[in-house]
Amino acid sequence: MTPDLLVALRAVFELQTLGFLAVGVVLGAIFGALPGLTATMGVAVLTPLTFWVSAEQGLAMLLGIYAGAIPAGGIPAILINVPGTPASIATSWDGYALSQRGQAGLALGLNAWMSLAGQLVSIVFLAVAAFPIATFALSFGPAEYFGLALFGISLMAGVSGKHVLKGLLAGCLGLALATVGLDPMTAYPRFNFGIADFLDGISFVPVMIGLFGLSEVLTQISEGAGRTQTAQADAKLGRTTPTGEEARRIAPAAFTGAAIGTLVGAIPAAGGDVGSVIAWEQTRRLARDKEIYGKGSLEGLSSAVAAANAAIGGAMTTMLTLGIPGDAVSAILIGALLIHGIQPGPLLFQNNRPFVFTLVLLMVLAAVLVFLLGLLGARPLARVLRVPNPWLWAGIVLFGTVGAYALNNAVVDVWAMYVAGVIGFLLRRATVPLGPLVLGLILGPMMEANLRRALILSRGDWTVPLTRPIVLFFLLATVVSLASPFFRRKSA
Repeated sequence: MTPDLLVALRAVFELQTLGFLAVGVVLGAIFGALPGLTATMGVAVLTPLTFWVSAEQGLAMLLGIYAGAIPAGGIPAILINVPGTPASIATSWDGYALSQRGQAGLALGLNAWMSLAGQLVSIVFLAVAAFPIATFALSFGPAEYFGLALFGISLMAGVSGKHVLKGLLAGCLGLALATVGLDPMTAYPRFNFGIADFLDGISFVPVMIGLFGLSEVLTQISEGAGRTQTAQADAKLGRTTPTGEEARRIAPAAFTGAAIGTLVGAIPAAGGDVGSVIAWEQTRRLARDKEIYGKGSLEGLSSAVAAANAAIGGAMTTMLTLGIPGDAVSAILIGALLIHGIQPGPLLFQNNRPFVFTLVLLMVLAAVLVFLLGLLGARPLARVLRVPNPWLWAGIVLFGTVGAYALNNAVVDVWAMYVAGVIGFLLRRATVPLGPLVLGLILGPMMEANLRRALILSRGDWTVPLTRPIVLFFLLATVVSLASPFFRRKSA
């Protein structure tokens, strides 16, 4: 055992450090489970509290929040079809279906197990392959980011199920909404209709809450309370641990999701929300029984949860080795490190190796604590299914409203949530999938801004950015992604 590791072990297993880590995990679970209160918000709000403690203790609490919020975001996604965090969007696709089939306990148990698996796999990547992954991400320029965003948007065809054309139209609606606000290059207002609140664009978190939460409430009300109450009364908790045969079946999907989530998380600006969608779609394509995905597939849920949590280690890899934030949370963590006099980057691994070991050990302990919290709390959490429907509907609307407002302290976000809820309800009635709309809204700004930067750098020559090797790979993957649903329909 090296001296640096011994120093890290002593720092991690101090009683105060463990206490800060436990508090952070609990706070992260609260921020993640309440729709709208994301991991980014939790870390940002509580970072000032760490300025008066040591770097190890402060980072213990912040890493606990980060590690606790992402798995907790899957809890409302599974129970009430409202993703607690953006990374939990894909979790709701199969998790809520399992909950409706009376397997809420199993879905919550898988959420805990796959959270542990995803975080541990990404931590191993951080410890073993940090430099190669981060070096690959560093080679990305605007053209490569455009290719990545375009590939992510092309997945809207895959997540549309049997309604491919409707899904593409919903994705185009999301792309259109993403153009609202200031032009990313010239800062000229676009499509804000003179409303100053729309200069920052339409935030996708309130839209997500409305599309997946409020629209679900409206759908259940429109279908009649009697039928919903019958289903509610018949709902059973079920077991929380998969059988041996189920574990063997979902293991490949979980590993695939963890690997994809880690790699996507290591790419700056592509976090768990993008990684989980890509992992879910790629796992579905490799599966033999593709038709059960989105209808309660254990493999689909496992892949999405593992990818969302693996993105944590991927983002930390880029942040620690290059000083480049992999997502919004790691950007805040860079600020916290600088406040404590620690500069992220390659020199950190040479000049402060004990602190690097400390961070890795803290991430491992946080993953274990989150797993225990999720597994032991699966049964009481699943009992929300027995809450009378009117109370549950009121709670969803209340927490959704609070979460939408708390994001930016702006009433316009609340109105955006309600409008998105009504639009989501109408789209559900027309059997239009909602996932592509969210994909377009999230990835649209990233695609537009980087395409225009690439064209500025090439002085308007399209052949320069589009012929780069990595961009060509993403373009080919995009064509395959868009064409495969139509080929599958013809072969069927």
